[in-house]
Amino acid sequence: MDDYFAPDPLEDLHFATRAVRAGNDRSAFGEHSEALYLTSSFVFRNAAEAAARFGNQTPGYVYSRFSNPTVRQFERRLASLERAEACIATASGMSAILSTAMALLKAGDHVVCANSVFGATHQLFTMLSRYEVHCSFVNLTDEREWASAVTPATRMFYLETPSNPLNEIANLEALSGLARARGITLVVDNCFCSPALQQPLLHGADVVIHSATKYIDGQGRILGGAILGKRAFIEGMVLPLLRCTGPTLSAFNAWVLLKGLETLRVRMHAQSANALDLALWLDSHPAVRRVYYPGLASHPQRELTVRQQASGGAIVSFEVGGNDPEDQRARAWSVIDQTKLISITGNLGDTKTTITHPASTTHGRLTAQAREAAGIGEGLIRLAVGLEFPEDLRHDLDRGLARLCA
Repeated sequence: MDDYFAPDPLEDLHFATRAVRAGNDRSAFGEHSEALYLTSSFVFRNAAEAAARFGNQTPGYVYSRFSNPTVRQFERRLASLERAEACIATASGMSAILSTAMALLKAGDHVVCANSVFGATHQLFTMLSRYEVHCSFVNLTDEREWASAVTPATRMFYLETPSNPLNEIANLEALSGLARARGITLVVDNCFCSPALQQPLLHGADVVIHSATKYIDGQGRILGGAILGKRAFIEGMVLPLLRCTGPTLSAFNAWVLLKGLETLRVRMHAQSANALDLALWLDSHPAVRRVYYPGLASHPQRELTVRQQASGGAIVSFEVGGNDPEDQRARAWSVIDQTKLISITGNLGDTKTTITHPASTTHGRLTAQAREAAGIGEGLIRLAVGLEFPEDLRHDLDRGLARLCA
């Protein structure tokens, strides 16, 4: 592909400018909006050019499973925002995680993963044991546990920060130092913050993962994922894998994600402000036992949050009390069921606020022991705060919370 991994010519400009301008590659028609190339293959001028393209001897597009102009524009723009040398887009966030694992690991290797990750991510690393890749799960915020879990076979650290759903914050500089000293690749899922609020590569991460389905799209329309890092890793290890295995982002979805990136910064800051408003209100509500939000002064990693993130983000989790786990679940479900405005769904990152009960949905397939280790109790509720007027959201939540106080 022509200059597929070329340096970003806008790298010195502000994030907001790069979010709407980076990666643009106009065709001969001079279109202003990014073009949508809905084609499976590309035509060559002659047989010699076809042979050279297929043999990677000359740049250019070959087949949309691994090279498409619309997808390329999305990859280049996201790489600019994450300050990465290169990016590969994938069909979903989970396919990005799997592709990264397949590029880095082989039978006999070992992974250290935070125990507070998305439920499907936890399951994926557990499943890898059938291919003789083993995983140890540790406390995200305890660097001593990470160090103790390392073996001579450890090849990868994997984590989310903030974590899903408790908003714990990892010390990226400390973990990157530990990983670098042992020759381990540090992979960070940046889904909750997006590059608008956090750029893990600037804090020592080697690879960044995105479920672009979430905040990068921002309106719950499509699926997508991305892997970002050094050019040698992306071009030399991930791209050949994607070419042969096919977890490919479609051109249409890439076009939607390009439009999402244009408003990412504006949305993230507005949704974070709404989340802080709700977190403060919930923190003082008599029916709420505890609030998990990095923007609160009471958050245990508040100082670290300020160093690594531009704000606390748009996810607020909170616990309601109860006499036992069964009672806690009933009370949590009651709060959720009383909402009329907020959407009951497991997705997040939407402009519409969503609510879910992690123990029975996003993390419901984990064992009870794994949920307990991750701190996910039956009374926990996760809110992904959108762009609605905060007072309307408070009123919608209070309908259920007030009943718990009666």
